[in-house]
Amino acid sequence: MKTKITLLNKTYQFNSLKEILAKANEEKSGDQLAGIAANDAQERLAARHLLADLTLSDIRNNPVLPPEEDEVSRVIEESINEKIYQSIANWTVSDLREILLAESTTNREISRIRRGLTSEMVAAAAKIMSNLDLIQAASKIEVVTQCNYPVGHKGTLAGRAQPNHPTDSIQGIRASLYEALSYGIGDAVIGINPVIDSAESVKQILQMTKEEIDRFQIPTQNCVLAHVTTQMRAIRNGAPSDLLFQSLAGTEAGNTAFGISVGLLDEANDLIQKEGTAAGPNLWYFETGQGSELSSDAHHGIDQVTLEARCYGLAKKYKPFIVNTVVGFIGPEYLYNSKQVIRAGLEDHFMGKLQGIPMGVDVCYTNHMKADQNDMENLAVLLGSAGVNFLIGVPMADDCMLNYQSTSFHDIASVRRVLGLRPSPFFEKWLEKMGIMESGILTERAGDPTLFM
Repeated sequence: MKTKITLLNKTYQFNSLKEILAKANEEKSGDQLAGIAANDAQERLAARHLLADLTLSDIRNNPVLPPEEDEVSRVIEESINEKIYQSIANWTVSDLREILLAESTTNREISRIRRGLTSEMVAAAAKIMSNLDLIQAASKIEVVTQCNYPVGHKGTLAGRAQPNHPTDSIQGIRASLYEALSYGIGDAVIGINPVIDSAESVKQILQMTKEEIDRFQIPTQNCVLAHVTTQMRAIRNGAPSDLLFQSLAGTEAGNTAFGISVGLLDEANDLIQKEGTAAGPNLWYFETGQGSELSSDAHHGIDQVTLEARCYGLAKKYKPFIVNTVVGFIGPEYLYNSKQVIRAGLEDHFMGKLQGIPMGVDVCYTNHMKADQNDMENLAVLLGSAGVNFLIGVPMADDCMLNYQSTSFHDIASVRRVLGLRPSPFFEKWLEKMGIMESGILTERAGDPTLFM
């Protein structure tokens, strides 16, 4: 594997694929904090030149984290279709990029190619793409999944209703849910982040959301985003849960910090398949985000983009219904400003979709980042153009429980309107029945939560 290159009369020597991948990244404060970022733009360019000319077999034969040392690596390695891999092993990363962007390459062909790719190959392709490349390639990919109802069809944009409340007040959650529904948001999932991580509290919230779904015959699914072990206890106690949720990291050590393992996820998967309330077959909701492994000192010197791609390689094992990156939630230590957040959102969406993941994005930022709501609206429109499966909506774009800024219910409705996108098919029919939407356009009744009171 070539690790040395001369550019403008200066020779650059890299020690490993791990170093090349890290230094080929767009500038990220997380890589700088980890001490693995390129020293300057010229070194970044040198790393990209080398990366573009590496073959896919070079990447597979030089693992950033060997399978014998890490169970996430083992999951990724075991997922490879050897026959398809052998047919593309001699492609360079540049070849992969060109094929993904070629007008003649269809979603069907990409679906075949992905079965021979490791997560590191996917990350490598992202690193030599521009933002527009990431949008164009991702826009070709359609990933349709079904829990109770399907999402992900081309020409649609679903929304997760996130009616969080700072004290887990059932009445407060219900009121926020009514507002979301009145704007046509909630087709991806009604998903609440709980304050109280107890099985009884989770059960109460699940029961309320299931009652509202049944009462109004809403074509959606419910979920409470507690730790997976808490949800498992709630389900065993009779809680009506359509989906199981868990945050993922890209290394075994990172997942250990989250209190999970592949063995635990396997156990949880068996439970939701047997005792979950949804028709399926896709019964998982995962969240990720660049930088989480660095937070727990579990990154092994691997850059945050590559680690993020590995999260999707792990998620794929469980055939999830939806996955989203909480792109700007962790803070400026990992994504310093709006430019880095926008880049990360487009990278994550592309890397997830290329691996066959039904990818959404929480377009968000914390108040101590150099970003504002205009930046988030820009990213939401870019992701809508890229074919993102869903976005997350909170009241007035301000999450009163998690204390971060996201997109509002009406922001998602606006992105749909501007880009000519529709809600998921069954949900749109329900909105029309409720008088909230007509021919893909919100009516005068939209935005009035008292419709449900």
